[in-house]
Amino acid sequence: MSRRDNTLALSLVSHTNIGKTTLARTLLGRDIGTVRDATHVTDFADEHRMVETPQGESLTLWDTPGFGDSVRLARRMKQSGNPVGWLLTEVWDRWRDRAFWASQMALRNVRDEADVVLYLVSAAESPDAAGYVAPEMELLAWTGLPVIVLLNQLGAPGQPAQEAAEIERWRTHLAGHPQVRAVLPMDAFARCWVQELTLLQAVEAALPPERQPLMGRLRGLWQAQRLATFEASMRTLAESLARVAHARETVPEAGSLRSALRQVGSALGLRRDEADPRQTAQAALLARLDSEVRSSTSDLLHLHALEGQAAAEDILARVGGQFDRRERVGSGTAAVVGGMLSGALTGLGADLATGGLTLGGGLITGGVLGALGAMGLAHGVNLVRGLDESWLGWQPEALDAAVEAALLRYLAVAHFGRGRGQWAQSEAPVQWRAVVGEALQSQRAALDGVWSTRHVQTDTDTTATAQALREVLERSARQVLGTLYPQAPMP
Repeated sequence: MSRRDNTLALSLVSHTNIGKTTLARTLLGRDIGTVRDATHVTDFADEHRMVETPQGESLTLWDTPGFGDSVRLARRMKQSGNPVGWLLTEVWDRWRDRAFWASQMALRNVRDEADVVLYLVSAAESPDAAGYVAPEMELLAWTGLPVIVLLNQLGAPGQPAQEAAEIERWRTHLAGHPQVRAVLPMDAFARCWVQELTLLQAVEAALPPERQPLMGRLRGLWQAQRLATFEASMRTLAESLARVAHARETVPEAGSLRSALRQVGSALGLRRDEADPRQTAQAALLARLDSEVRSSTSDLLHLHALEGQAAAEDILARVGGQFDRRERVGSGTAAVVGGMLSGALTGLGADLATGGLTLGGGLITGGVLGALGAMGLAHGVNLVRGLDESWLGWQPEALDAAVEAALLRYLAVAHFGRGRGQWAQSEAPVQWRAVVGEALQSQRAALDGVWSTRHVQTDTDTTATAQALREVLERSARQVLGTLYPQAPMP
């Protein structure tokens, strides 16, 4: 069996400085070549393995030098079959015009090595303004290979209708070139993995029938790998959210009425020397949330072969004030305060019964009875609520916001092209929030069920909550991706 029998090759070509190597890094999930804003950065065609089956079947990607002077290149390639053309290419161009010679080598590589050509164009300019496209289409026709056109530099993910209109504009412009089998969006900076699957499906359809079964097996493996990353991402987020949902911070009880009054004064800004236990608990809860956001985002970056530092400021700002206060009524403090209130009423009644209004002895006697009553009431409240201490946790509204933020972080990571360098968090596109909100609304009943039962479980065992949240996240994420990319359905 020859190498060609169990290997399929894609050649990534374009005009110079369109972003081939940046896209290649994203498709391969690793750094290759050199990325910078300059022409002719890639000098030679380099082959890289995209995926390989256990049986040794493989799909490879060639990163090639960019085309420069396309009109002149088309003329030279037409001359390549005669002695003069060979002399010009191999002698004159090789030594006098290295970039032009590299372009010729790239085109020969495409013809000799590739099964399908991936031709990258810049969607930042209109098809009519991209004067290099027509001569380069002529060059690609010279290879005799099927071509899939990829639209790069689309900018931040926009509305699906806008993207569809851009695709149709290029499809119409290229309608006169029969070698073009598909026109697809594939922004090197902001593509999503479901779009990669659409690309591989288009490659499979463009191949001769006898090569399609091999591509089908390779595409299936690629799809399984991407799906495994998706599922691992949902599991990572669900486990982190479950820990957030179960998080509790104990609020120490005031040891005396004086201490309680000091805390009230501190809360009102009247005293600065007493730390409010609730503020301390809130700070600790926020710190735990910060740690979870950063840790889970770092895990997402690792799963997607990216590097960088996670930020948590946005989610902290959105949920920071939504605490769930479950405060135990302290028996000691309740006895004193309750005794004062109940004692005042009881003592007043005793004094009135004896015809006096001094409240002295009656207040003391009533205070004892009131204290006993307050202690019993405090015990009853705590017993009914199942609380043996006061604690602070997150309200369901805060947890809803955390789930939404988790899905938005997933989308941001899943769209981040590796060629951009280190991960940098930015504001999510407006339509993402709306689509995520709609997807979570369809899971409203399931989320309410999770939040209502989370405290039935122990604080340390979050397994059931994580499993329930994982199902919610997977369903929501699939709906979101299906809405954003209707032509690229989830596997």
